[in-house]
Amino acid sequence: MKRITAYWHPPRTSAAMRRLLAQWRTFVLLSACTFVAFVTAGLAGMAFHSPSAADWPAMNGAAASLPEGVPGELAGMELPSFKPSKPGNGIDGRRAASFLIRLMTGINPQQPRSLLAGEMPGMGSSRAVLLRPGSDGEQVTGPEDHPPLPATDGDEDAAARDGGARPAETEDVPADEPYPGAANSDAANSDAVHSDAAAGGGSAKGGQPAPGASAQAKRKVALIYHSHNRESWLPELGEGAKNAESDEINISFVGKRLAQRLEEAGIGAVHADVDYATAVKDYRWELSYKYSKETVLEAMAEHDGLTYLFDIHRDSQPRGYTTATIDGKDYAQVYFIIGKGNPDWRENESFAADIHRLLEKRYPGISRGIWGKDASSGNGEYNQSLSPKCLLIEIGGIENTLEECYRTADALAEVIAELYRSAVETNAGV
Repeated sequence: MKRITAYWHPPRTSAAMRRLLAQWRTFVLLSACTFVAFVTAGLAGMAFHSPSAADWPAMNGAAASLPEGVPGELAGMELPSFKPSKPGNGIDGRRAASFLIRLMTGINPQQPRSLLAGEMPGMGSSRAVLLRPGSDGEQVTGPEDHPPLPATDGDEDAAARDGGARPAETEDVPADEPYPGAANSDAANSDAVHSDAAAGGGSAKGGQPAPGASAQAKRKVALIYHSHNRESWLPELGEGAKNAESDEINISFVGKRLAQRLEEAGIGAVHADVDYATAVKDYRWELSYKYSKETVLEAMAEHDGLTYLFDIHRDSQPRGYTTATIDGKDYAQVYFIIGKGNPDWRENESFAADIHRLLEKRYPGISRGIWGKDASSGNGEYNQSLSPKCLLIEIGGIENTLEECYRTADALAEVIAELYRSAVETNAGV
C-alpha cells in the first residue's frame, strides 16, 4: 500500500504576522513603561509639593484674560434671576480665545516665549501667577527677574556695577556671617547725582520728622529697604550702558524718596540703603534675600514699632510694560509681589490689595496688579513671613527714568499714609 505523507506549509504571511506581533509587544511594553514613569513622577510631585489653594482659581493667570464681570454674565445666562452687582464689559472674542488657549495649553499668546518656557531650562524661571489684575487688562504681562550681567575678563567697570555677581553655588553662607544692619537715609549716595531731586520738598534728615509732621512720626513704623540695591535704569546711566546696575544711581534713591514722603506725611519711616555687594564678604547675588533679612531683623530690633516693611525693586521689563501716563505725566508702574512660600501669604496679599485698590482709584493704570511667586519661580518667600504687612514692590523697569519712579514713590507714600492713618483710627493691628 502506498503511503501518502502530507506536509503543511504555512503561508508566507505568517512570518510577517510574527514580526508585527513582536513589534506590537515592544510598543505595548514601551507604552507601559512610559505610563508607569509618568504615574511615578506624578505621585512623587504630589508627595513633595503641597499646591496652594489659589493655584487653581488663578489658573496661572488665564482667568485674567477675560474681562471683569464675565463670570457673572455667564451665570446670568443660566439663572435669569441672577444679576451681577457690577455690569461686565461683554465677552471679547480675542480675549476669550486667549483665555481658552492659556487654559488648555498654558501658553500665553501675548508672551511668545511661554511656548518654549516648558521645554527650555530657565525660560520660565521668572514666571509669576496673577492674583489680582491691574486696570490694564489688555496686556497681562508679569514681572521679570534677571540677575546682573556677569563681568567679562578685564572689565573692571562691569564688575563694579554688578557687585561681582557670580553663578549660583551649592554651599550656603555661614550662620555667623555678619550682615549690615539698617541705616537711615543719610548715606553717602544722598550726595550723589539727583540728590536735590531726591530731597524734594523737605527731607527727613537723620530719620527725624520733616517740619510740620505730626508727633506720630517719632515712632518708626515703616522700613524701606532693598534686597537688590544696585538695580538702576539705562537712561540714567548714560548712552551705551548695557547693564542696568549701578553703585551710584540706583533703586535706593527711590526708597529714600518714599521714606521722606512718609515722614512728611507724619508716618515714621526708616530707610536702609546697605550696599550688600561691598558690605558682605564673598557676596553672592542669589543670596540677596538672606542678606536683607538680617537687615530687617536688626531694624526691627532697634525700632520695635516697625510693621510696614517694603522691599523696593526695579523690574527688568522694557518701558512699554512699566509706564503709565496719568494726567499728562509719565509714572513708573508697580508690580506687587507676594511670596507664596510664606504660609500666611494671604495676609500679605490682603495688605497689598488695599494699597493696590486705593492706588488705582487715585492713579488709574499705575498698578500692574498683584503677582504670586513660589520657590519654583523665585525666592518664594521674600522675607514676608516677618510681618503680614511686608511687601515686595517693583517700581518701573530698566527703561524708566528716576523722575518717573519718584512720581510713583510719591503716590505710594500718599496711599500708604492714608491706609496707616485709617488703621490707627480703627486700631486695626497697628
